[in-house]
Amino acid sequence: MTLELKGVSRSVAGRVHIHPTDLTLQNGTMNVLLGPTLSGKTSLMRLMAGLDQPTTGRVHWEGRDVTGVRVQDRKVAMVYQQFINYPAMTVYDNIASPLRLMGRPKDQIDRAVRETAEMLRLTPMLTRKPLELSGGQQQRCALARALVKGAGLVLLDEPLANLDYKLREELRVEIPRIFEASGAIFVYATTEPEEALLLGGNTATLWEGRVTQFGPTPQVYRLPGDSTTARVFSDPPMNFVSCRKEASRLTFGETAHAPATGAARDLADGSYLAGFRANHVTLNRHSGDAVEFRCTIGATEITGSETFLHLDHGADRWVGLVHGVHPMDAGTRASVYVDPAHVYLFDQTGRLAAPAPYAMAV
Repeated sequence: MTLELKGVSRSVAGRVHIHPTDLTLQNGTMNVLLGPTLSGKTSLMRLMAGLDQPTTGRVHWEGRDVTGVRVQDRKVAMVYQQFINYPAMTVYDNIASPLRLMGRPKDQIDRAVRETAEMLRLTPMLTRKPLELSGGQQQRCALARALVKGAGLVLLDEPLANLDYKLREELRVEIPRIFEASGAIFVYATTEPEEALLLGGNTATLWEGRVTQFGPTPQVYRLPGDSTTARVFSDPPMNFVSCRKEASRLTFGETAHAPATGAARDLADGSYLAGFRANHVTLNRHSGDAVEFRCTIGATEITGSETFLHLDHGADRWVGLVHGVHPMDAGTRASVYVDPAHVYLFDQTGRLAAPAPYAMAV
């Protein structure tokens, strides 16, 4: 089974929701749509499902053009952020409901319900009503109702967003197991880079209705093809500073210097945009080549074991994520350090010019 989007776009009342997109999803793959709110994730999923018709382009499923085929005539299931169960029905009846609507024989329905419930660890809850379940169990019930149909394409639109932290962690671990057991194409929309990394598979990064990059999740994370992808696939968003390369030296901003290492050594002299992630900011110099940036503390957020530092570096606004508790008053001057091994360089068009050396060594 393969799902192919060929030049698919979507415009409503003259407003572009999805720019022309080519995307191929293979059988048995986990595919994450990663992007901020309003980046186009739900719009793209609705085009995949057949809930909306593309303005241009075609949708192919298993080699067949299904662009005009109704959603109910496709092998597709969708689970939304607001999970929906029938409160008056038991878990068993909730899971069985789509098969009954399809007119399946009773024994076939019973077998499918019990197999799906076992896969989703719902067997002990089959006689309960949804409101007697925890939030995670309710979401698993909604997912079971989607999977029981044997859909070849399962679309999950931020399905864990409304759950508390513990339940999100529980289901994040379970979803890859469920995915492997079902053998379907899974498409999972999220705003969280960490969730994409935990789920693995492939990731498509979205920004303002465009797919900026698609590929194996670790590769997209380590080797973002442009500054937009790097920003989307970083939480907090990647920090940027102007950079100039001259011979074997890099100058960041006005005065910070570092040797050009890795792929940066071979770049032509000129102006670039340097990027580094929040977790690569430190308060101490851990290497002799570390770049020192003199900043002003805008605010600190202490999470318990880590501290978010909001930093003003001239006109640049950065966020650093450092281990430990570091209370600092707003307005305090402080030095932060970044190892050049963790610095990406992008050209003036935003394309990746030199990946961070650490990314090439992984």
